[in-house]
Amino acid sequence: MSDQNSSNQAEEHRLGALGYKQELSRVLSKFQSFSVAFTYLSPMVGIYSLFVLGVGSAGPRYIWLMLIPVAGMYFVALIFGELGSHYPISGALYQYSKFAVSKKYGWWVGWFYLMALLVTIAAVDTGVVPYLSAILNSWFGMNIDPSKHSTIMVMTLALLAIQTILNITGAKMMGRIASFGSWIELFGTFGIAVILAAAGFNHGFGFLFSSQGAETVGTNSLGVDFHASWWTGAALVAVLAHAFIFYGFESAGDVAEETKDASKQVPKAMRQALLAGALTSFILIAALLLATPSDPEGYKTATSFAGGIPYILSTAISSSFLRDILLLAVVFAFFSCGSSIQGASSRMLFSYARDGAVPAAKTVAKVSPRFHTPVNALLLGAIVPLIFTLLVNITPSKDIKIGFFTYPANVSALVSLVSFGVSGIYLAFLLTVLGALIARTRGWVPNGHFTLGSKGMIVNIIALVYLVVMFINMVLPTGLASPRGALFNLDWVTLLVMVVIGLLGLIVYAFAKPGKQSSSK
Repeated sequence: MSDQNSSNQAEEHRLGALGYKQELSRVLSKFQSFSVAFTYLSPMVGIYSLFVLGVGSAGPRYIWLMLIPVAGMYFVALIFGELGSHYPISGALYQYSKFAVSKKYGWWVGWFYLMALLVTIAAVDTGVVPYLSAILNSWFGMNIDPSKHSTIMVMTLALLAIQTILNITGAKMMGRIASFGSWIELFGTFGIAVILAAAGFNHGFGFLFSSQGAETVGTNSLGVDFHASWWTGAALVAVLAHAFIFYGFESAGDVAEETKDASKQVPKAMRQALLAGALTSFILIAALLLATPSDPEGYKTATSFAGGIPYILSTAISSSFLRDILLLAVVFAFFSCGSSIQGASSRMLFSYARDGAVPAAKTVAKVSPRFHTPVNALLLGAIVPLIFTLLVNITPSKDIKIGFFTYPANVSALVSLVSFGVSGIYLAFLLTVLGALIARTRGWVPNGHFTLGSKGMIVNIIALVYLVVMFINMVLPTGLASPRGALFNLDWVTLLVMVVIGLLGLIVYAFAKPGKQSSSK
């Protein structure tokens, strides 16, 4: 116990040296720190949301593309680990970039990251609606339509309210929800794989190396045309189904001030969450692929938006009770993922406000004397995603031509905003890693518990190259008729949303006048 107290005192001393006092409760254990990162990364949420994008675009072979973002993000996690160990402060990317480069630079990195987090909360909490509706319909004989805007709004409001109340009661509660969510993730990945294997796979292992004709429009499950090119066509889109999963590990840094022995544990939690996510994702995706029906029509349904994972499970598992249990696990995975992201975003808001870097900073920075949580930042972390959810009501029935680009019909403004979510995260990551590289060229030497030593520069460069290449792959406009434009970035829409977020940032920056109260250390 004395060792733990000594460690906490050392962390508080380090925090003080960086210009801050300990206001939040340092209560998160090693496993809880890992769990916050792991449940934000959430293999189940990612795979249930993106499986069809991957296999529909490139066929079963898409599973092996996972190696690219996992390897790339591992280098990123190493850089973040150094930064998180050297600067174990709430607000992670914002604080890392602020200290590494400048206050203004850090503000903009944090702005894009914060907005992407808030968008992701809306995406996750609205994404659970079909699964929650299905279980309510099954258990209570209800007839809920998950596509109705009113259904999406009511369920999202209910989820945000529950997540916010629980998060307000303390970091310990957030840690418990995340810890339970981690066990659910393990059950929902290993458990489903075992159940599907017991039911009997429909294909041999060699099936995972086939494309099933995905590169040709006539045999592509999603009806997109890669002009018979797999590597330079289908793979470039399908890899995004993995790239959209393997982030979130950085949230261990967002809750650093509530983590015991943070300088040592945060870097470990980041790497462990990423590697655990890779292992569980591979096992679940492989099991789902091997369980797809072997007949052409059944395979096409299983790998298209008309069927997907629910169709695979319904054809492979005869027990409705077991299917409902799996569905319940999916719902909780979405819930714990949203809860962890809200926790991370509120710490980012708190970190900004404590520096006087947002409007109404004193109010936003308020910490509950009872629960030791940034209560007003948490409320903002619920209100803003709820406002974003309202955008589901803006859905044009026909294409709208705006200058040089076309906004596609039947695509809600919320979907357009969500398309920014992942690219916004990657932009913030890219800028943070670039900031670390700039700091190294200026002579910065990491001195936390975790350092890369002489390998730091080369690791930094590799991480930056990966992020630049993947970011371009995400946002590159290629026309609405192209697979990328049709399935993900809506041609120019994602880039334009990013510009709008930037313009909004200019307004907030002008009102906040950041930097006047922030630490200069």
